Amino acid sequence: MIRHTVVFRLSHAEGSEEEAEFLETASSLRTIPGISNFEALRQVGAKNDYRFGLSMEFADQAAYDAYNEHPDHQAFVQNRWLPEVTDFLEIDYVPYDPAR
Repeated sequence: MIRHTVVFRLSHAEGSEEEAEFLETASSLRTIPGISNFEALRQVGAKNDYRFGLSMEFADQAAYDAYNEHPDHQAFVQNRWLPEVTDFLEIDYVPYDPAR
């Protein structure tokens, strides 16, 4: 299992219609085959400046690769992510196995 996470800031004013539209479009990524446990998140802690997060899981590397290459994901990155996200941190996890 791979858990794909990203935290980010947007160029839009807090609470704006543009912010809401971006988050709605980002949430539509959940329909891409191979994604499970998709969450769109609002950051509430005071320890960083990121405002939002996305988290999703994939059964394996092949499912994650298919998501990255999916036309809907590619279009979202080009048409929304690159023009509207001002900063982000992406982290991908696999379960810790102490035997490794």
